[in-house]
Amino acid sequence: MSDIYLIFGKTGWIGGKLQELLTAQGKTYHLAASRTYNREAVVEEIDRIKPTHVLNAAGVTGRPNVDWCEDHRDETIRSNVVGVLTIADICQQKNIHHLLYATGCIFEYDAEHVIGGKGFTEEDSPNFHASFYSHTKGMVEDLLKAYTTTCTLRVRMPISDDLSHRNFITKIVKYDRVVDVPNSMTVLTEMLPASLQMAQQKLVGIYNFCNPGAISHNECLALYKKHVDPDFSWTNFTLDEQAQILKAGRSNNTLDETKLMAALGADSGVNEIHVAMENSMIRMRQNLEKEGDYPACLPRRTPK
Repeated sequence: MSDIYLIFGKTGWIGGKLQELLTAQGKTYHLAASRTYNREAVVEEIDRIKPTHVLNAAGVTGRPNVDWCEDHRDETIRSNVVGVLTIADICQQKNIHHLLYATGCIFEYDAEHVIGGKGFTEEDSPNFHASFYSHTKGMVEDLLKAYTTTCTLRVRMPISDDLSHRNFITKIVKYDRVVDVPNSMTVLTEMLPASLQMAQQKLVGIYNFCNPGAISHNECLALYKKHVDPDFSWTNFTLDEQAQILKAGRSNNTLDETKLMAALGADSGVNEIHVAMENSMIRMRQNLEKEGDYPACLPRRTPK
């Protein structure tokens, strides 16, 4: 029997990239029309399509950022808690492999996990609750452990080769000031194909879904300046100064990639984060030049 994929989150950034990948691979896929939290509609759709794999890239992160979730808690719960558990529960009942694109923004550096020290593993419990978004994600991750057909991917600060407003690079180049903290990050060009490999293997449980290593904001911006926008400059400020302008806290952490890399194998195509980031910036410049409006398309700060 051929694999059939059902994608939730068809209009989202990751959902769109999954469509491109599956099309390029010649895979059969369908785009879910039902809302994840509407159980009856989801059951009807799954029974009709009969997927072998469910890819859940749906959820809310807030516009323009996670501060939105602080004032829209019911909507956040509906999508990021009820919706996620509904899909996981139905897939469990019907024995369908469920791949969830979740988040690793549920940890923060602490006394045992310092910058440059050991990373958080899949066995560690979330310790970051300074944003409602992360708080709900951490609670749901714990509940998902009960479902034996679900694979939870901890995505972190996702990077792409384009100027999508969801791209971590696009976000920080628009900021007036940025902090400079090493973090685990997920370069989607390398990691999304790996996720489909994981679906094929029907891996389950929790995986730190990020490139090996950690990279700082300044290192990211230096690569952006080197390869994309030589005129770019930026200013740093402290975490305390950042906290004064945000409604919710922000997660900073390094995740241990040992389990993920062991599962993917030596030929995974997943590079250490500094290598992956530089390759991504090179591709970004190439892609922008192909579009014909470079450098006018580059993101600029809004004058005040």
